[in-house]
Amino acid sequence: MPYITETIQTQAVKALQELVAQPSFNQAPSSGAPFGKGIRMALDQMLAICNQLGMRTYEDPEGYYGYAEIGSGEEIFGVIGHLDTVPAGDPKAWDTDPFDPVIKDGVIFGRGTQDDKGPTIAALFALKALLDAGMVPTKRIRFIFGTDEEILWRGIAKYNEKESPIDMGFSPDSEFPLTYAEKGLQQAYLIGPGTDLFTLHMDNAMNAVPGKADYDGPKLTEVKAVLDQHGFEYEDHGTSITVLGKSVHAMNAPQGVNAVLRLCIALDDVFDFAPLDLIGKCFLEDATGQNLLGKVADESGQLTFNISSFEVSPKETRLQIDLRIPVTIDREQLVAQLSKRVQKYGLTYKHFDYLAPLYVPKESKLVQTLMKVYQDATGDLKAEPQISGGATFARTMHNCVAFGGMLPGVPDYMHQANEQWPLDSMAKTMEIYAVALKQLCFE
Repeated sequence: MPYITETIQTQAVKALQELVAQPSFNQAPSSGAPFGKGIRMALDQMLAICNQLGMRTYEDPEGYYGYAEIGSGEEIFGVIGHLDTVPAGDPKAWDTDPFDPVIKDGVIFGRGTQDDKGPTIAALFALKALLDAGMVPTKRIRFIFGTDEEILWRGIAKYNEKESPIDMGFSPDSEFPLTYAEKGLQQAYLIGPGTDLFTLHMDNAMNAVPGKADYDGPKLTEVKAVLDQHGFEYEDHGTSITVLGKSVHAMNAPQGVNAVLRLCIALDDVFDFAPLDLIGKCFLEDATGQNLLGKVADESGQLTFNISSFEVSPKETRLQIDLRIPVTIDREQLVAQLSKRVQKYGLTYKHFDYLAPLYVPKESKLVQTLMKVYQDATGDLKAEPQISGGATFARTMHNCVAFGGMLPGVPDYMHQANEQWPLDSMAKTMEIYAVALKQLCFE
């Protein structure tokens, strides 16, 4: 018998519309709203919804996080979602108002419908369906609401500083079937001496393979000749060039074409400058870093190594790097090895940010239960738990995985204009969550 009735679905959609109507992208801080008033209002709204469902709620006085729970006992099952979104972007690119959610042809439109307000509401009303059926949880079920997922995860960090850890749980902020392993994420700089030979201004996002790289410096004719020799594509603007590549997310770096690396390989053939040798004589275009560090891999796949920027001035050379580290690899040893290798090229390693990996064994009760629930609900008996180079809140908690909420075949509108979620898909996701919660928290 399905748990998600038409009444539950209607209530969930109404709650989602109320939540999407609160613009909650990062803005200037104010008292009680470290990431802006919009995010704090979304947190207030979500906790009000939870109160209406009969849950106990707590809101951090500083506005960093909130949670709602029901049930009793020492054991805590966590559902970890986030209420912040990316900005809407150009309003002209939207067919509807991103913060006035509407339903058209069985689809709800609005910023946050997929990422992550929609799936969080789906999990919450899946719980409501079980409670409405008279079921009593055998443990505490806690919904934890982050407020800074799209930026630096400061809200969830505050939660972990102040609150009790969960015993197991999931984050509804990914795709089905399930992600049990997410690589460690290390971002850093490589810094060295500057030069008067040339200047470079290639400053890009750390987490993306750069698709373009501009150069307007000395020896341009020679640089173009070398690019031609290598077969590297570029646009010739007369007094400058733009080397062309293929931009992808850093977690998929080997699938891209790094324009910064291609330009640096050419420059290394023209100029005698040690930091360029790192690229031109060692790293080359191998986005696994194997030429520099040897093969680094485990069951979660191979290391990915993205060099997204190369800036050179008379005073300093600075490279940005993004490493996605396989889950069982010792990060400190890897960093020590990298630091030693780059010294040969006059560069020093400088830490910027690190996110520890997610790893819950496939044989665990959590993974086995959630996978069976998904397979039974969809009939996809060949589905396997996944690994990822991306990052979800699941990695911030003990014994936690990323579980849904997007089903296979649902178009990805996250971070895009016209973000939307089909209501039939939402209902299916809610049913999966209801069965999962029943088996893990009510039996």
